Amino acid sequence: MSKISVTDLTFCYEGSFDPVFEKVSFLFDTDWKLGMIGRNGKGKTTFLNLLSGKYEYQGSIQAATAFDYFPYQVNEEQMGKCMADFMEELVPDCELWRVLVELDKMEMDAQLLYRPFETLSHGERTRVMLALLFSRDNYFLLIDEPTNHLDQKSREIVKAYLRGKKGFLLVSHDRDLLDACIDHILVLNRVTIEVQKGNFSSWWENKERMDAFRTAENEKHKKEIRKLHQAAERAADWADKNERTKIGYDPIKEHDRCMGSRAYIGAKTKKMQSRVTQMENRISREIEEKEGLLQDIEKSVDLKIMPLKHHKEVLVRAVKFGISYGEHRVLQDFDFELCQGERVLLRGANGSGKSSFIKAVLERSGCVPAFTDRRIEAGNGEAREESQTGGIQQTHSGMLQTAGGLIISYIDQDTSFLQGNLTDFCRRENLDESLLKAILRQLDFERVQFVKQMEEYSEGQKKKVLIAASLLRQAHLYIWDEPLNYIDVFSRMQIEALLKRYQPTMLLVEHDVRFQEKAATRVIDL
Repeated sequence: MSKISVTDLTFCYEGSFDPVFEKVSFLFDTDWKLGMIGRNGKGKTTFLNLLSGKYEYQGSIQAATAFDYFPYQVNEEQMGKCMADFMEELVPDCELWRVLVELDKMEMDAQLLYRPFETLSHGERTRVMLALLFSRDNYFLLIDEPTNHLDQKSREIVKAYLRGKKGFLLVSHDRDLLDACIDHILVLNRVTIEVQKGNFSSWWENKERMDAFRTAENEKHKKEIRKLHQAAERAADWADKNERTKIGYDPIKEHDRCMGSRAYIGAKTKKMQSRVTQMENRISREIEEKEGLLQDIEKSVDLKIMPLKHHKEVLVRAVKFGISYGEHRVLQDFDFELCQGERVLLRGANGSGKSSFIKAVLERSGCVPAFTDRRIEAGNGEAREESQTGGIQQTHSGMLQTAGGLIISYIDQDTSFLQGNLTDFCRRENLDESLLKAILRQLDFERVQFVKQMEEYSEGQKKKVLIAASLLRQAHLYIWDEPLNYIDVFSRMQIEALLKRYQPTMLLVEHDVRFQEKAATRVIDL
Protein backbone atom coordinates (compact mmCIF):
# COMPACT_ATOMS: atom_id res chain seq x y z
CA MET A 1 0.00 0.00 0.00
CA SER A 2 1.33 3.44 -0.96
CA LYS A 3 0.05 6.92 -1.72
CA ILE A 4 -0.23 8.74 -5.03
CA SER A 5 0.07 12.46 -4.40
CA VAL A 6 -0.97 15.12 -6.92
CA THR A 7 0.22 18.63 -6.02
CA ASP A 8 -0.48 21.90 -7.88
CA LEU A 9 -1.11 20.01 -11.14
CA THR A 10 -1.47 22.36 -14.10
CA PHE A 11 -1.91 21.20 -17.69
CA CYS A 12 -3.05 22.77 -20.94
CA TYR A 13 -2.97 21.26 -24.44
CA GLU A 14 -0.64 22.97 -26.86
CA GLY A 15 -2.47 25.63 -28.86
CA SER A 16 -5.42 25.68 -26.43
CA PHE A 17 -6.18 28.70 -24.25
CA ASP A 18 -8.29 26.90 -21.63
CA PRO A 19 -6.35 24.80 -19.05
CA VAL A 20 -7.63 21.30 -18.34
CA PHE A 21 -6.20 21.42 -14.80
CA GLU A 22 -5.01 24.46 -12.88
CA LYS A 23 -3.17 24.06 -9.56
CA VAL A 24 -5.19 21.05 -8.38
CA SER A 25 -4.06 18.87 -5.47
CA PHE A 26 -5.41 15.62 -4.03
CA LEU A 27 -4.27 12.26 -2.66
CA PHE A 28 -5.32 8.64 -3.12
CA ASP A 29 -4.14 5.14 -2.24
CA THR A 30 -2.82 2.42 -4.56
CA ASP A 31 -4.86 -0.17 -2.66
CA TRP A 32 -8.20 1.49 -3.51
CA LYS A 33 -10.79 0.59 -6.08
CA LEU A 34 -11.08 4.17 -7.26
CA GLY A 35 -13.74 5.38 -9.69
CA MET A 36 -13.47 8.70 -11.51
CA ILE A 37 -16.40 10.68 -12.89
CA GLY A 38 -16.94 14.14 -14.34
CA ARG A 39 -18.53 16.01 -17.21
CA ASN A 40 -17.33 15.30 -20.75
CA GLY A 41 -14.24 17.36 -21.53
CA LYS A 42 -13.28 17.81 -17.85
CA GLY A 43 -10.04 15.85 -18.31
CA LYS A 44 -10.66 12.28 -17.12
CA THR A 45 -8.75 10.56 -19.94
CA THR A 46 -6.21 13.40 -19.89
CA PHE A 47 -5.50 12.68 -16.22
CA LEU A 48 -4.91 9.00 -16.98
CA ASN A 49 -2.46 10.02 -19.71
CA LEU A 50 -0.69 12.37 -17.30
CA LEU A 51 -0.27 9.53 -14.81
CA SER A 52 1.09 7.38 -17.66
CA GLY A 53 3.68 10.04 -18.48
CA LYS A 54 2.31 10.78 -21.93
CA TYR A 55 2.26 14.58 -21.53
CA GLU A 56 4.44 17.15 -19.82
CA TYR A 57 2.81 19.15 -17.03
CA GLN A 58 3.49 21.62 -14.25
CA GLY A 59 3.29 20.63 -10.59
CA SER A 60 4.07 17.17 -9.31
CA ILE A 61 2.68 13.63 -9.35
CA GLN A 62 4.47 11.46 -6.79
CA ALA A 63 3.95 7.70 -6.87
CA ALA A 64 5.96 4.73 -5.65
CA THR A 65 4.37 2.46 -8.24
CA ALA A 66 4.30 2.04 -12.01
CA PHE A 67 1.15 2.56 -14.09
CA ASP A 68 -0.44 0.51 -16.87
CA TYR A 69 -3.26 1.73 -19.12
CA PHE A 70 -6.37 0.13 -20.63
CA PRO A 71 -7.25 -0.09 -23.49
CA TYR A 72 -4.01 -1.08 -25.17
CA GLN A 73 -3.43 0.42 -28.60
CA VAL A 74 -3.51 -2.37 -31.19
CA ASN A 75 -2.11 -1.34 -34.57
CA GLU A 76 -3.27 -2.50 -37.99
CA GLU A 77 -0.58 -5.14 -38.32
CA GLN A 78 -1.38 -6.63 -34.91
CA MET A 79 -5.12 -6.75 -35.73
CA GLY A 80 -4.41 -9.56 -38.18
CA LYS A 81 -2.37 -11.54 -35.64
CA CYS A 82 -3.35 -13.68 -32.68
CA MET A 83 -3.07 -12.05 -29.25
CA ALA A 84 -0.67 -14.80 -28.17
CA ASP A 85 1.75 -13.66 -30.90
CA PHE A 86 1.87 -9.95 -30.03
CA MET A 87 0.90 -9.62 -26.36
CA GLU A 88 4.58 -9.30 -25.37
CA GLU A 89 4.72 -6.24 -27.63
CA LEU A 90 1.96 -4.69 -25.51
CA VAL A 91 3.23 -5.97 -22.15
CA PRO A 92 6.92 -6.96 -22.39
CA ASP A 93 7.11 -8.86 -19.06
CA CYS A 94 3.77 -10.71 -19.29
CA GLU A 95 3.54 -14.45 -18.60
CA LEU A 96 1.13 -16.60 -20.59
CA TRP A 97 0.04 -18.74 -17.66
CA ARG A 98 -1.00 -15.62 -15.71
CA VAL A 99 -3.06 -14.37 -18.66
CA LEU A 100 -4.78 -17.78 -18.89
CA VAL A 101 -5.67 -17.63 -15.18
CA GLU A 102 -7.29 -14.22 -15.64
CA LEU A 103 -9.15 -15.39 -18.76
CA ASP A 104 -10.64 -18.27 -16.79
CA LYS A 105 -11.93 -15.79 -14.17
CA MET A 106 -13.83 -14.02 -16.96
CA GLU A 107 -15.33 -17.22 -18.37
CA MET A 108 -13.20 -16.97 -21.52
CA ASP A 109 -11.84 -19.80 -23.63
CA ALA A 110 -8.05 -19.80 -23.97
CA GLN A 111 -8.53 -20.40 -27.70
CA LEU A 112 -9.38 -16.71 -28.07
CA LEU A 113 -5.66 -15.96 -27.69
CA TYR A 114 -5.03 -17.96 -30.87
CA ARG A 115 -7.65 -16.33 -33.08
CA PRO A 116 -6.88 -13.23 -35.21
CA PHE A 117 -7.61 -10.24 -32.99
CA GLU A 118 -9.77 -8.61 -35.67
CA THR A 119 -12.19 -11.57 -35.56
CA LEU A 120 -12.97 -11.03 -31.86
CA SER A 121 -16.10 -9.14 -30.81
CA HIS A 122 -15.90 -5.93 -28.75
CA GLY A 123 -16.64 -7.90 -25.59
CA GLU A 124 -14.01 -10.52 -26.33
CA ARG A 125 -11.37 -7.88 -27.09
CA THR A 126 -12.15 -6.03 -23.87
CA ARG A 127 -11.93 -9.14 -21.73
CA VAL A 128 -8.71 -10.37 -23.36
CA MET A 129 -7.10 -6.95 -22.79
CA LEU A 130 -8.29 -6.86 -19.17
CA ALA A 131 -6.81 -10.33 -18.61
CA LEU A 132 -3.50 -9.06 -19.98
CA LEU A 133 -3.74 -5.90 -17.85
CA PHE A 134 -4.32 -7.77 -14.57
CA SER A 135 -1.75 -10.49 -15.29
CA ARG A 136 1.04 -8.42 -13.66
CA ASP A 137 1.70 -7.49 -10.04
CA ASN A 138 2.92 -4.20 -8.57
CA TYR A 139 1.15 -1.95 -11.09
CA PHE A 140 -1.56 0.60 -10.44
CA LEU A 141 -4.01 0.09 -13.29
CA LEU A 142 -5.71 2.88 -15.23
CA ILE A 143 -8.93 1.62 -16.85
CA ASP A 144 -10.68 3.95 -19.30
CA GLU A 145 -14.37 3.18 -19.98
CA PRO A 146 -14.15 -0.62 -20.38
CA THR A 147 -17.87 -1.22 -21.03
CA ASN A 148 -18.43 0.97 -24.08
CA HIS A 149 -19.95 -1.09 -26.95
CA LEU A 150 -20.36 -4.14 -24.67
CA ASP A 151 -23.61 -6.08 -24.51
CA GLN A 152 -25.35 -6.77 -21.21
CA LYS A 153 -23.80 -10.20 -20.63
CA SER A 154 -20.27 -8.93 -21.27
CA ARG A 155 -20.88 -6.00 -18.91
CA GLU A 156 -22.01 -8.34 -16.14
CA ILE A 157 -18.88 -10.47 -16.59
CA VAL A 158 -16.58 -7.43 -16.54
CA LYS A 159 -18.45 -6.08 -13.50
CA ALA A 160 -18.05 -9.34 -11.57
CA TYR A 161 -14.37 -9.54 -12.57
CA LEU A 162 -13.50 -5.99 -11.44
CA ARG A 163 -15.45 -6.48 -8.21
CA GLY A 164 -12.81 -9.02 -7.17
CA LYS A 165 -9.85 -6.76 -7.98
CA LYS A 166 -8.22 -3.76 -6.33
CA GLY A 167 -5.50 -1.25 -7.08
CA PHE A 168 -7.09 0.52 -10.06
CA LEU A 169 -8.52 3.82 -11.23
CA LEU A 170 -11.69 3.23 -13.25
CA VAL A 171 -13.14 5.91 -15.53
CA SER A 172 -16.75 5.05 -16.33
CA HIS A 173 -20.17 6.65 -16.82
CA ASP A 174 -21.98 3.38 -16.07
CA ARG A 175 -23.64 3.93 -12.68
CA ASP A 176 -24.32 0.21 -12.22
CA LEU A 177 -20.67 -0.67 -12.83
CA LEU A 178 -19.42 2.06 -10.48
CA ASP A 179 -21.75 0.95 -7.69
CA ALA A 180 -20.61 -2.65 -8.02
CA CYS A 181 -16.83 -2.20 -8.36
CA ILE A 182 -15.46 0.81 -6.45
CA ASP A 183 -14.89 1.72 -2.82
CA HIS A 184 -13.70 5.32 -3.37
CA ILE A 185 -14.65 7.96 -5.91
CA LEU A 186 -12.69 10.82 -7.48
CA VAL A 187 -14.98 13.55 -8.80
CA LEU A 188 -14.00 16.29 -11.24
CA ASN A 189 -16.53 18.93 -10.24
CA ARG A 190 -17.14 22.16 -12.13
CA VAL A 191 -14.40 23.98 -10.21
CA THR A 192 -12.98 21.68 -7.54
CA ILE A 193 -11.80 18.06 -7.28
CA GLU A 194 -12.89 15.83 -4.42
CA VAL A 195 -12.02 12.33 -3.24
CA GLN A 196 -14.62 10.51 -1.15
CA LYS A 197 -15.09 7.04 0.29
CA GLY A 198 -17.96 4.99 -1.14
CA ASN A 199 -19.48 4.25 -4.54
CA PHE A 200 -21.44 6.39 -6.98
CA SER A 201 -24.80 6.11 -5.21
CA SER A 202 -23.41 7.05 -1.79
CA TRP A 203 -21.56 10.00 -3.32
CA TRP A 204 -24.66 11.14 -5.21
CA GLU A 205 -26.77 10.96 -2.04
CA ASN A 206 -24.19 13.04 -0.16
CA LYS A 207 -23.98 15.48 -3.05
CA GLU A 208 -27.75 16.04 -3.13
CA ARG A 209 -27.71 16.78 0.61
CA MET A 210 -24.76 19.14 0.26
CA ASP A 211 -26.31 20.91 -2.75
CA ALA A 212 -29.54 21.42 -0.79
CA PHE A 213 -27.57 22.82 2.17
CA ARG A 214 -25.54 25.14 -0.07
CA THR A 215 -28.68 26.36 -1.84
CA ALA A 216 -30.35 27.12 1.53
CA GLU A 217 -27.23 28.94 2.73
CA ASN A 218 -27.17 30.84 -0.54
CA GLU A 219 -30.71 32.08 0.07
CA LYS A 220 -29.70 33.26 3.56
CA HIS A 221 -26.78 35.19 2.07
CA LYS A 222 -29.07 36.78 -0.52
CA LYS A 223 -31.43 38.03 2.24
CA GLU A 224 -28.49 39.35 4.28
CA ILE A 225 -27.11 41.13 1.22
CA ARG A 226 -30.48 42.77 0.53
CA LYS A 227 -30.67 44.03 4.14
CA LEU A 228 -27.12 45.33 3.97
CA HIS A 229 -27.82 47.11 0.69
CA GLN A 230 -30.89 48.81 2.20
CA ALA A 231 -28.99 49.85 5.35
CA ALA A 232 -26.08 51.15 3.27
CA GLU A 233 -28.40 53.18 1.07
CA ARG A 234 -30.14 54.72 4.12
CA ALA A 235 -26.81 55.56 5.74
CA ALA A 236 -25.41 57.01 2.52
CA ASP A 237 -28.52 59.16 2.03
CA TRP A 238 -28.32 60.44 5.61
CA ALA A 239 -24.59 61.22 5.24
CA ASP A 240 -25.12 63.09 1.96
CA LYS A 241 -28.04 65.05 3.39
CA ASN A 242 -26.08 65.94 6.53
CA GLU A 243 -23.01 66.90 4.51
CA ARG A 244 -25.02 69.47 2.61
CA THR A 245 -25.90 71.28 5.89
CA LYS A 246 -22.29 72.03 6.81
CA ILE A 247 -22.19 75.30 4.90
CA GLY A 248 -24.98 77.86 5.16
CA TYR A 249 -28.00 77.76 7.43
CA ASP A 250 -31.17 79.78 8.16
CA PRO A 251 -30.57 81.67 11.47
CA ILE A 252 -34.32 82.07 12.01
CA LYS A 253 -35.15 78.34 11.61
CA GLU A 254 -31.87 77.12 13.18
CA HIS A 255 -31.52 79.77 15.89
CA ASP A 256 -29.70 77.33 18.20
CA ARG A 257 -26.93 76.66 15.67
CA CYS A 258 -23.61 78.46 15.75
CA MET A 259 -20.62 78.65 13.38
CA GLY A 260 -18.75 76.06 15.47
CA SER A 261 -21.27 73.32 14.64
CA ARG A 262 -19.75 72.84 11.18
CA ALA A 263 -16.89 70.72 12.55
CA TYR A 264 -19.35 68.62 14.58
CA ILE A 265 -21.53 67.96 11.52
CA GLY A 266 -18.45 67.06 9.45
CA ALA A 267 -17.26 64.55 12.07
CA LYS A 268 -20.69 62.88 12.24
CA THR A 269 -20.85 62.70 8.44
CA LYS A 270 -17.36 61.18 8.24
CA LYS A 271 -18.32 58.54 10.83
CA MET A 272 -21.46 57.65 8.88
CA GLN A 273 -19.54 57.44 5.59
CA SER A 274 -17.06 55.09 7.27
CA ARG A 275 -19.98 52.90 8.34
CA VAL A 276 -21.22 52.85 4.71
CA THR A 277 -17.76 51.73 3.54
CA GLN A 278 -17.75 48.91 6.11
CA MET A 279 -21.18 47.77 4.94
CA GLU A 280 -20.04 47.75 1.31
CA ASN A 281 -16.99 45.66 2.25
CA ARG A 282 -19.22 43.22 4.11
CA ILE A 283 -21.55 43.03 1.10
CA SER A 284 -18.55 42.16 -1.10
CA ARG A 285 -17.50 39.40 1.32
CA GLU A 286 -21.04 38.02 1.44
CA ILE A 287 -21.27 37.95 -2.36
CA GLU A 288 -17.90 36.19 -2.63
CA GLU A 289 -18.96 33.61 -0.07
CA LYS A 290 -22.31 33.10 -1.83
CA GLU A 291 -20.59 32.48 -5.16
CA GLY A 292 -18.34 29.89 -3.51
CA LEU A 293 -21.38 27.99 -2.26
CA LEU A 294 -22.79 27.47 -5.75
CA GLN A 295 -19.62 26.86 -7.74
CA ASP A 296 -19.90 23.03 -7.78
CA ILE A 297 -23.69 22.59 -7.86
CA GLU A 298 -24.82 20.66 -10.94
CA LYS A 299 -27.62 22.72 -12.41
CA SER A 300 -29.03 20.42 -15.09
CA VAL A 301 -31.15 22.44 -17.48
CA ASP A 302 -34.32 20.73 -18.72
CA LEU A 303 -33.89 19.65 -22.34
CA LYS A 304 -36.70 19.94 -24.87
CA ILE A 305 -37.84 17.86 -27.81
CA MET A 306 -40.65 18.50 -30.30
CA PRO A 307 -41.93 15.11 -31.54
CA LEU A 308 -44.40 15.01 -34.40
CA LYS A 309 -47.75 13.22 -34.29
CA HIS A 310 -48.34 10.64 -37.04
CA HIS A 311 -51.81 9.82 -38.35
CA LYS A 312 -51.20 6.07 -37.87
CA GLU A 313 -50.99 4.39 -34.49
CA VAL A 314 -48.51 1.65 -35.52
CA LEU A 315 -45.31 3.09 -36.97
CA VAL A 316 -43.22 -0.08 -37.47
CA ARG A 317 -44.38 -3.67 -37.86
CA ALA A 318 -42.36 -6.83 -38.54
CA VAL A 319 -43.78 -10.31 -39.07
CA LYS A 320 -41.50 -13.38 -39.23
CA PHE A 321 -38.71 -11.00 -40.18
CA GLY A 322 -35.19 -12.30 -40.66
CA ILE A 323 -31.76 -10.91 -41.60
CA SER A 324 -28.84 -12.94 -42.90
CA TYR A 325 -25.29 -12.05 -43.98
CA GLY A 326 -24.33 -14.73 -46.42
CA GLU A 327 -24.84 -18.00 -44.57
CA HIS A 328 -24.88 -16.29 -41.17
CA ARG A 329 -28.39 -15.52 -39.85
CA VAL A 330 -28.47 -12.75 -37.23
CA LEU A 331 -32.27 -12.45 -36.89
CA GLN A 332 -34.96 -15.03 -37.49
CA ASP A 333 -38.78 -15.09 -37.28
CA PHE A 334 -38.84 -11.75 -35.48
CA ASP A 335 -42.30 -10.36 -34.72
CA PHE A 336 -42.33 -6.71 -33.70
CA GLU A 337 -44.72 -3.77 -33.40
CA LEU A 338 -43.94 -0.19 -32.38
CA CYS A 339 -46.85 2.13 -31.53
CA GLN A 340 -46.86 5.87 -31.00
CA GLY A 341 -45.70 6.94 -27.54
CA GLU A 342 -43.70 3.78 -26.92
CA ARG A 343 -39.97 3.76 -26.15
CA VAL A 344 -38.92 0.26 -27.11
CA LEU A 345 -35.42 -0.85 -26.19
CA LEU A 346 -33.78 -3.73 -28.05
CA ARG A 347 -31.53 -5.79 -25.80
CA GLY A 348 -29.27 -8.67 -26.68
CA ALA A 349 -25.74 -9.90 -27.14
CA ASN A 350 -23.40 -8.26 -29.63
CA GLY A 351 -24.20 -9.73 -33.04
CA SER A 352 -27.83 -10.57 -32.18
CA GLY A 353 -29.13 -8.25 -34.91
CA LYS A 354 -30.07 -5.08 -32.99
CA SER A 355 -28.24 -2.62 -35.24
CA SER A 356 -29.06 -4.66 -38.33
CA PHE A 357 -32.78 -4.41 -37.56
CA ILE A 358 -32.50 -0.66 -36.96
CA LYS A 359 -30.76 -0.17 -40.30
CA ALA A 360 -33.45 -2.26 -42.01
CA VAL A 361 -36.14 0.03 -40.53
CA LEU A 362 -34.23 3.10 -41.69
CA GLU A 363 -33.78 1.73 -45.19
CA ARG A 364 -37.42 0.67 -45.45
CA SER A 365 -38.59 4.14 -44.46
CA GLY A 366 -36.24 5.76 -47.00
CA CYS A 367 -34.01 7.42 -44.37
CA VAL A 368 -30.77 5.82 -45.62
CA PRO A 369 -29.58 4.92 -49.12
CA ALA A 370 -31.24 1.77 -50.38
CA PHE A 371 -29.23 -1.43 -50.78
CA THR A 372 -27.85 -2.15 -54.20
CA ASP A 373 -28.53 -5.19 -56.36
CA ARG A 374 -31.86 -5.87 -54.62
CA ARG A 375 -34.22 -8.49 -55.85
CA ILE A 376 -37.54 -9.65 -54.38
CA GLU A 377 -38.66 -13.24 -54.66
CA ALA A 378 -42.06 -14.66 -53.71
CA GLY A 379 -42.31 -18.24 -52.67
CA ASN A 380 -43.90 -20.37 -49.98
CA GLY A 381 -45.69 -17.28 -48.65
CA GLU A 382 -42.42 -15.61 -47.67
CA ALA A 383 -40.87 -12.53 -49.22
CA ARG A 384 -37.10 -12.58 -49.64
CA GLU A 385 -35.05 -9.47 -50.21
CA GLU A 386 -31.36 -9.77 -51.09
CA SER A 387 -28.63 -7.17 -51.41
CA GLN A 388 -24.91 -6.93 -51.91
CA THR A 389 -23.20 -4.77 -49.26
CA GLY A 390 -19.44 -4.59 -48.83
CA GLY A 391 -19.00 -7.88 -50.70
CA ILE A 392 -21.30 -9.75 -48.28
CA GLN A 393 -24.74 -10.72 -49.49
CA GLN A 394 -27.47 -9.61 -47.10
CA THR A 395 -30.87 -11.26 -47.14
CA HIS A 396 -34.13 -10.06 -45.60
CA SER A 397 -36.99 -12.49 -45.15
CA GLY A 398 -40.53 -12.09 -43.85
CA MET A 399 -42.33 -8.74 -43.69
CA LEU A 400 -41.19 -5.34 -42.46
CA GLN A 401 -43.49 -2.32 -42.79
CA THR A 402 -43.15 1.33 -41.78
CA ALA A 403 -45.91 3.94 -41.78
CA GLY A 404 -46.10 6.14 -44.87
CA GLY A 405 -44.47 9.55 -44.63
CA LEU A 406 -42.58 8.55 -41.50
CA ILE A 407 -39.95 11.11 -40.43
CA ILE A 408 -37.08 9.61 -38.42
CA SER A 409 -34.32 11.24 -36.37
CA TYR A 410 -31.36 8.86 -36.12
CA ILE A 411 -28.22 8.62 -33.97
CA ASP A 412 -25.58 6.17 -35.17
CA GLN A 413 -22.93 4.51 -32.99
CA ASP A 414 -20.21 5.92 -35.22
CA THR A 415 -18.81 9.44 -34.71
CA SER A 416 -15.86 9.24 -37.12
CA PHE A 417 -17.68 11.26 -39.80
CA LEU A 418 -17.75 14.38 -37.59
CA GLN A 419 -15.21 16.71 -39.19
CA GLY A 420 -14.78 20.47 -39.46
CA ASN A 421 -16.44 22.95 -37.12
CA LEU A 422 -20.02 23.21 -35.89
CA THR A 423 -20.88 25.75 -38.58
CA ASP A 424 -19.87 23.27 -41.30
CA PHE A 425 -21.83 20.51 -39.56
CA CYS A 426 -25.01 22.62 -39.35
CA ARG A 427 -24.71 23.56 -43.01
CA ARG A 428 -24.32 19.91 -44.07
CA GLU A 429 -27.19 18.71 -41.87
CA ASN A 430 -29.45 21.71 -42.58
CA LEU A 431 -29.69 22.64 -38.89
CA ASP A 432 -30.14 25.99 -37.17
CA GLU A 433 -26.68 26.72 -35.76
CA SER A 434 -27.82 28.97 -32.92
CA LEU A 435 -30.39 26.40 -31.72
CA LEU A 436 -27.85 23.57 -31.91
CA LYS A 437 -25.38 25.53 -29.82
CA ALA A 438 -28.12 26.39 -27.33
CA ILE A 439 -28.87 22.68 -26.82
CA LEU A 440 -25.14 21.93 -26.50
CA ARG A 441 -24.88 24.61 -23.81
CA GLN A 442 -27.72 22.87 -21.97
CA LEU A 443 -25.65 19.68 -22.18
CA ASP A 444 -22.82 21.58 -20.44
CA PHE A 445 -20.82 22.28 -23.58
CA GLU A 446 -18.47 25.18 -22.86
CA ARG A 447 -18.55 28.06 -25.33
CA VAL A 448 -14.84 27.73 -25.96
CA GLN A 449 -15.55 24.37 -27.66
CA PHE A 450 -17.66 26.03 -30.34
CA VAL A 451 -14.63 27.44 -32.17
CA LYS A 452 -12.71 24.15 -32.18
CA GLN A 453 -12.64 21.54 -34.90
CA MET A 454 -14.80 18.52 -34.05
CA GLU A 455 -11.80 16.22 -34.55
CA GLU A 456 -10.42 17.77 -31.33
CA TYR A 457 -13.55 16.87 -29.32
CA SER A 458 -13.58 14.01 -26.85
CA GLU A 459 -15.77 11.05 -27.80
CA GLY A 460 -18.36 12.20 -25.26
CA GLN A 461 -18.47 15.68 -26.81
CA LYS A 462 -18.92 14.17 -30.28
CA LYS A 463 -21.84 12.11 -29.01
CA LYS A 464 -23.41 15.23 -27.55
CA VAL A 465 -23.27 16.88 -30.97
CA LEU A 466 -25.23 13.94 -32.43
CA ILE A 467 -27.75 13.97 -29.56
CA ALA A 468 -28.27 17.74 -29.88
CA ALA A 469 -28.80 17.39 -33.65
CA SER A 470 -31.35 14.61 -33.10
CA LEU A 471 -33.26 16.63 -30.48
CA LEU A 472 -33.35 19.58 -32.86
CA ARG A 473 -35.01 17.58 -35.63
CA GLN A 474 -38.78 17.22 -35.38
CA ALA A 475 -39.65 13.60 -36.10
CA HIS A 476 -42.35 10.97 -35.65
CA LEU A 477 -39.78 8.38 -34.55
CA TYR A 478 -36.41 8.76 -32.85
CA ILE A 479 -34.01 5.86 -33.44
CA TRP A 480 -30.92 5.94 -31.23
CA ASP A 481 -28.26 3.22 -31.55
CA GLU A 482 -26.13 3.18 -28.36
CA PRO A 483 -26.38 6.96 -27.88
CA LEU A 484 -24.86 7.03 -24.39
CA ASN A 485 -21.40 5.61 -25.10
CA TYR A 486 -18.91 8.09 -23.54
CA ILE A 487 -21.74 10.40 -22.32
CA ASP A 488 -21.22 11.63 -18.74
CA VAL A 489 -23.51 10.63 -15.87
CA PHE A 490 -25.12 14.05 -15.46
CA SER A 491 -26.09 14.28 -19.13
CA ARG A 492 -27.54 10.76 -18.96
CA MET A 493 -29.80 11.91 -16.15
CA GLN A 494 -30.83 14.95 -18.22
CA ILE A 495 -31.77 12.72 -21.15
CA GLU A 496 -33.73 10.34 -18.90
CA ALA A 497 -35.74 13.31 -17.54
CA LEU A 498 -36.34 14.54 -21.11
CA LEU A 499 -37.76 11.21 -22.30
CA LYS A 500 -40.02 10.89 -19.28
CA ARG A 501 -41.39 14.40 -19.74
CA TYR A 502 -42.00 14.51 -23.51
CA GLN A 503 -42.51 10.77 -24.18
CA PRO A 504 -41.36 10.68 -27.82
CA THR A 505 -41.76 7.50 -29.83
CA MET A 506 -38.38 5.78 -29.83
CA LEU A 507 -36.54 2.65 -30.91
CA LEU A 508 -33.40 2.30 -28.79
CA VAL A 509 -30.33 0.17 -28.36
CA GLU A 510 -28.53 0.91 -25.09
CA HIS A 511 -26.79 -1.32 -22.54
CA ASP A 512 -26.85 1.07 -19.56
CA VAL A 513 -29.01 -0.80 -17.00
CA ARG A 514 -30.10 2.35 -15.15
CA PHE A 515 -31.10 4.01 -18.42
CA GLN A 516 -33.10 0.93 -19.45
CA GLU A 517 -35.02 1.02 -16.17
CA LYS A 518 -35.85 4.72 -16.33
CA ALA A 519 -36.29 5.47 -20.04
CA ALA A 520 -37.81 2.41 -21.73
CA THR A 521 -41.52 1.57 -21.72
CA ARG A 522 -40.80 -1.90 -23.13
CA VAL A 523 -37.67 -4.05 -23.46
CA ILE A 524 -37.35 -6.74 -26.16
CA ASP A 525 -34.67 -9.39 -25.81
CA LEU A 526 -33.20 -10.63 -29.07
